Amino acid sequence: MPLRQMTRRRVLRGALAAATVVNFSAAAAFLSTYSPAPIDKPQPYAGQLPPASPPPGMAAFHIPTGFNHRSAAFFYRGGAFSDQRNSASTAVLVTHPRGDLLIDTGFGRQIDTQFQLLPVSLRAVTQYVKMTAAGDQLDAAGYDRTALRGMLLTHAHWDHTSGVADFPGVPVLLTRTELDFVAGGGAFTQFISNTPGVNYQVYDFEGGPYLGFPRSHDVYGDGSLVVVPAPGHTPGSVIVFMTLPDTRRFALVGDLAWQREGITEREERPWLQRTLADVDAGAVRENLLRMSAIATSFPEITLVPAHDARGFAELPRL
Repeated sequence: MPLRQMTRRRVLRGALAAATVVNFSAAAAFLSTYSPAPIDKPQPYAGQLPPASPPPGMAAFHIPTGFNHRSAAFFYRGGAFSDQRNSASTAVLVTHPRGDLLIDTGFGRQIDTQFQLLPVSLRAVTQYVKMTAAGDQLDAAGYDRTALRGMLLTHAHWDHTSGVADFPGVPVLLTRTELDFVAGGGAFTQFISNTPGVNYQVYDFEGGPYLGFPRSHDVYGDGSLVVVPAPGHTPGSVIVFMTLPDTRRFALVGDLAWQREGITEREERPWLQRTLADVDAGAVRENLLRMSAIATSFPEITLVPAHDARGFAELPRL
């Protein structure tokens, strides 16, 4: 074989070997972003539980509307790929003498059509299973829709707002920051931004600190439903603290964490999910630590991430 041809083959083999090493290293680095990496443990929250006086007529029910097939590894660092979990899409009905609220809406009647509005990349990795829409479940239960004061969103992403279209004219309660996010074409807000005639109702955080969060909004004025700002996943994301007449307390944390391990084990979303889903990963981390401190001091508060069916199971089903 001519010397020049031998040299070319050696160079080609060397290049292929080097490319293999680079590809292997890149794959290993990517997989490492799914390994456990807990955030430093914060000091427990030192304050007391805020007072609350929920009226006897108050109650809360969970309304499952569907789910996505996922694994624990998708939700938080350290989760196992073999641990198959469904990503719940659930609404919560809060009944109160001063008017009822629906917290998030889950999948609505038009989810199949709405789903086509999402980016192809998200549709390719999302296999959703739809159940009966919240509006239809309320109607089947004989619920009087005139009692519904509004729909309070933890944030405006697609899987939390699909059902807005099923409640025409009912006010959608959200922060000015989140409304601006929707108006600006925010990521994954296509469902609500393409719903005509949405009756937006903006609220502010006129209250003082609450469980370590700097501001708060007491929805009913009795401490039974208190909203705090928790930006990061979206600019106007919120957490809803709920106290029921039987003294049970819940923290509906939206998508601050996708599963409760994000808070209890202080594990962020894996790098890819964090990069695609969160507008400010640093703010998410800060609020995860706030909630971790609260959970350590008050284990009686049930953590309810929006996609974790275990938290909703503590509430009766409609």
